[in-house]
Amino acid sequence: MPQYRKISRYVLAGLFTFAGIVHFLSPEMFVRIVPPYLPAPLLLVYVSGMAEIAGGLGLLVPTTRRMTSWGLILLLVAVFPANVYMLQSYEGRGLLPVWALWLRLPLQVVLVAWAWWIRKE
Repeated sequence: MPQYRKISRYVLAGLFTFAGIVHFLSPEMFVRIVPPYLPAPLLLVYVSGMAEIAGGLGLLVPTTRRMTSWGLILLLVAVFPANVYMLQSYEGRGLLPVWALWLRLPLQVVLVAWAWWIRKE
């Protein structure tokens, strides 16, 4: 395996693990971006946080890496509506600058491609 792919895997694993931990340290921030049509926002924040932590750690285990990569891709697709909702309901929320909210949308595509690329050994 090329060294850059290994380093990239560790970086992505760290990003997902860190993001998942933040779900538990500051859940109110994430609850604010759960679209109102979804039930139990706090539960969804905790479930997605656990999924991100499990996904980040799962990328580090060779036997689970491929399945974990696909799971992270599905997770990124599942949380995309929250990113859209966050942009649509920006006024008064002030969580991020509006340019960063716009940047988050294509960033999801980059993360999906990164997770797909990491799945290979």
